[in-house]
Amino acid sequence: MIRVAVTGAGGRMASKIIKSILKQEDMKVVAAIGTPNTPFEGKDIGEVIGVGKIDVQVKGAQKLAEVLKEKKPDVLVDFTKANAAVDTIKTSADCDVNVVVGTTGFSEEQMDEIERSIEGNKIKAVIAPNMAVGVNAFFKIIEDLAKILNDYDIEIIEAHHKNKVDAPSGTAVKTYEIIAEALRKNKDETYVYGRQGIVGARTSGEIGMHAVRGGDIVGDHTVLFVGEGERIEIVHRAHSRQVFVTGVIKSIRYVVGASEGKISDMGDVLGIK
Repeated sequence: MIRVAVTGAGGRMASKIIKSILKQEDMKVVAAIGTPNTPFEGKDIGEVIGVGKIDVQVKGAQKLAEVLKEKKPDVLVDFTKANAAVDTIKTSADCDVNVVVGTTGFSEEQMDEIERSIEGNKIKAVIAPNMAVGVNAFFKIIEDLAKILNDYDIEIIEAHHKNKVDAPSGTAVKTYEIIAEALRKNKDETYVYGRQGIVGARTSGEIGMHAVRGGDIVGDHTVLFVGEGERIEIVHRAHSRQVFVTGVIKSIRYVVGASEGKISDMGDVLGIK
């Protein structure tokens, strides 16, 4: 039985993740962590998310180390915000708890800090900007196309709900990194975020990035490969956040048997690298 702790207790993603874990025969929710001094403190997380009592009380993030040492989960799942997630990952690593992280918006410095903590404590980790199975197939497709259509103009467009706080999305950034690597281009030189004013003709080396925010869009990502007289559009649309949860469940099963001190991604989880 895989013992799982979930952060962001009471939030939209955490609630879906917990509900899905409860349906798995090989998993058990043993801890639910909310924000520091969460209003759900002491309440049963099952009752908070509307599934009935499961005998797991919500604890504030300020008690994370205490909870991990007491409950001894095999895996902690984090879908929160970058600043909070860094501390959560470091605390988990210090407590010898493996992590599955879908949080986005980490800076390079934060990722370096996370990597050092995971490697130094030799825990196992899956960190991915998007855990939807289809998105990771999308990543593989655009990698292959970028190698074939290496002289085409490439643009990335992402759209999300109006409450998303980071832009471009972590998935769009990952898309860009995959394409730049496939083309073996210097990432700093090729990244162009939006365009305004008299910017001159498009250079052959640039990759455009555009963010749209509005309504309740779960997550749309489009890559345009544009040549003379034709174009190919590769599109992934998430209809529901449940697609991310499906990837989380796969990641939880994967991470317990992953390599120590190494950060895996969904390509590893799905075996499509």
